[in-house]
Amino acid sequence: MHLKTPISLFLRITCGLCLIVFCLGFNVSSAAADVETQSNPINPKVYEYRSPSADGIGKFYLGREIAKVMGHTGSLWLERPSREREEQPTKAIAALDLKPTDVVADIGAGTGYFSFRLAKAVPQGKVLAVDVQPEMLDIIEFLKQENKITNVEPVLGAIANPNLRTNSIDLALMVDAYHEFSYPNEMMKELVKALKPAGRVVLVEYRRENPFIPIKTLHKMSQKQARKEMKAIGLQWQTTKDVLPSQHIMIFTKGNW
Repeated sequence: MHLKTPISLFLRITCGLCLIVFCLGFNVSSAAADVETQSNPINPKVYEYRSPSADGIGKFYLGREIAKVMGHTGSLWLERPSREREEQPTKAIAALDLKPTDVVADIGAGTGYFSFRLAKAVPQGKVLAVDVQPEMLDIIEFLKQENKITNVEPVLGAIANPNLRTNSIDLALMVDAYHEFSYPNEMMKELVKALKPAGRVVLVEYRRENPFIPIKTLHKMSQKQARKEMKAIGLQWQTTKDVLPSQHIMIFTKGNW
């Protein structure tokens, strides 16, 4: 799927994304701390706090240190021309077995790289492109209008809540995003509420089991750890599809919710 993006616009978007993600990389820890001091605080007992590693925020969930949000070069990396060849996102979407009428939430949508490709797979359905950065949603809205795509809806999320209606989505997709969630327990519980009874959660994550995949360790997830964390909030592992060159496609269902 090719989107019409003028070169001048692309350059403006690129510069803006660099600044946004650069700033977010420095502020994510303070933003997380702010949530815990609100009048209705998130339960801090779910997490452990230690000295941060070079790529982590010093906050641990079920033994895993949460990764820093990707640095300012990440925005360019998301839209790199070689991504189709390296990661095969077309194959990833095919592996989801979507129905044309499905409602899909793309959590951590960023520039909408997956959102617009998902939209093509659900022509009678909808894609909810969820991100915590209003600037990212502005980009998605612009590209939506520019390319006359009618079934993508930008949604402003929060770091502990995707802000989706209860029982509203058939599938929640997180591509290389979950490992950076500041509040994975709370975020996933809210996300599960948004799933329909037969809804699915899909994590696409670089395989931590393979040390030769050239991605920083905290930006990978093993099947064992992912299944442990999803089980903690009531999701059941359904299957893992290892059809991509470097990433797991891990699929979970609501179970007894």
